[in-house]
Amino acid sequence: MLNKFKFIIRKLKPTVFYQNKLTTKPISKVFGLDRGLPIDRYYIEKFLAENKQFIKGVTLEIAESTYTKKFGEEKVKKALVFNVKKDRSKADIIGNLATGEGIKENLVDCFIMTQTIPFIYDIHSAVKNAVKILKPGGSLLVTVPGITQISRYDMSRWGQYWSFTDLSLRKLFEEVVPASCINIKTYGNVKVAAYFLYGFAKHELTQEELEYHDPNYQLIIGVVVKKPTLRR
Repeated sequence: MLNKFKFIIRKLKPTVFYQNKLTTKPISKVFGLDRGLPIDRYYIEKFLAENKQFIKGVTLEIAESTYTKKFGEEKVKKALVFNVKKDRSKADIIGNLATGEGIKENLVDCFIMTQTIPFIYDIHSAVKNAVKILKPGGSLLVTVPGITQISRYDMSRWGQYWSFTDLSLRKLFEEVVPASCINIKTYGNVKVAAYFLYGFAKHELTQEELEYHDPNYQLIIGVVVKKPTLRR
């Protein structure tokens, strides 16, 4: 009878933590996307919601304008889309952040760049060009992974090279702008990091678990970078 009960529990609650034993295989290999909202996306959207006041005027976003529309709303006068691929019809600007190709100076008021830098090998040039495209006083909203699995889809197309800490991200942007122009926030804790790596979705954690912050387990790191205004 006891064995039957254990089998029922296993069927009702398919978890890698059953009886305090961890499995060597994830329950999702696509970040939990097949189960609901991925945990990292919850933090990415939380970061953008916390900084939506910067999403205004002429904006730029990678690949699509989903977050621009969701968080910018009526503050956005013109939403532009950036892509490296010439065959992407939605792109207003075809360019390359690593080489600087197609990058115009002082073009936009806000550049939303979520989960992009890890897939660019020359991150120093990418950061420099991302700031370059901003108007003076403009804002760059960036998120990067700290603790993460490999995105095999991206790895096979253009490569996945980097994960970050708040310190490495700060050092990277301090090469381009003064430290006073950089505001960094980290998200995550050991439990959400473990759940994310196994492929659980956001709804499988409580709000209290999601909101608990432990800087030693940085799942997502967000940074707001302000381009210095011109001096006379």
